[in-house]
Amino acid sequence: MHFIKVKGILSASNGMNLYRGCSHGCIYCDSRSKCYHMEHDFEDIEIKGNAIELLENSLKRKRKKCMLSTGSMTDPYIPLESKIGNVRKALALANKYGFGFTLITKSDRVLRDLDLLKSINDKTKCVVQMTLTTYDEDLCKKIEPNASTTKERFEALKKLNEAGIPTIVWLCPILPFINDTEENIRGILEYCIEAKVYGVICFGMGLTLREGNREYFYSQLDRLFPHMKEKYIRTYGMQYQLSSPKHNELMKLFHQICEGSGIMHNNSKIFEYLYSFEEKNSPIQLNLFD
Repeated sequence: MHFIKVKGILSASNGMNLYRGCSHGCIYCDSRSKCYHMEHDFEDIEIKGNAIELLENSLKRKRKKCMLSTGSMTDPYIPLESKIGNVRKALALANKYGFGFTLITKSDRVLRDLDLLKSINDKTKCVVQMTLTTYDEDLCKKIEPNASTTKERFEALKKLNEAGIPTIVWLCPILPFINDTEENIRGILEYCIEAKVYGVICFGMGLTLREGNREYFYSQLDRLFPHMKEKYIRTYGMQYQLSSPKHNELMKLFHQICEGSGIMHNNSKIFEYLYSFEEKNSPIQLNLFD
């Protein structure tokens, strides 16, 4: 790990990345792509040393409350968070100043901060987004080696629901010839139904590969799935968007199951929900002595 100082922490859409780089080791991670200009080893986590100070200054100055977000580039609950605590500090600031919050993770470490998530959600809205890629635990350990397993994430989703925290699942990526099966999609969605998730985001059955990401992904295919790299190259060449040959049938199944279970599955509506700030009314206090 290494520390840097930055000039700002919130993006124009009120997102933040408290860390850069990741140690979860997911073989398909788009954040490895060269277009993001990460000038250090991906596993050498960059910590923004002045992030919390900048965040508090920004929240103090904001005229309108809004939803804050984190996790789009780096999972906020990498193991290093247990030592540094920047995510918990950011949640505490959101709670202090009355802002909503949403985060994306693959870790059941999110439960450590259940007290703050509940406190934020009591006043406004706090949504936990969880990525699920494969129902098979052994396969999960191969393609997401250092993240919580799918079963562990499912158990976390249930506990979040029991605490009243709304949850969203990202069903992605679906790796062609690896986890693009009906059994996998049904298994993940059964978890979503049991955990009572609010919605499931799915942009299609496939994945994206860019320079930097592609080379790492192919090296991992060579290690974990012999001859699979050659099949990818024959099928897709240098394409950016790699759609599963089963895309249409699996998307039809996805929408059917979500619709039949009352789970939101319209991406646009889910994003509208995620980023719309709402302030919950405090209970009316009656003065019995008036």
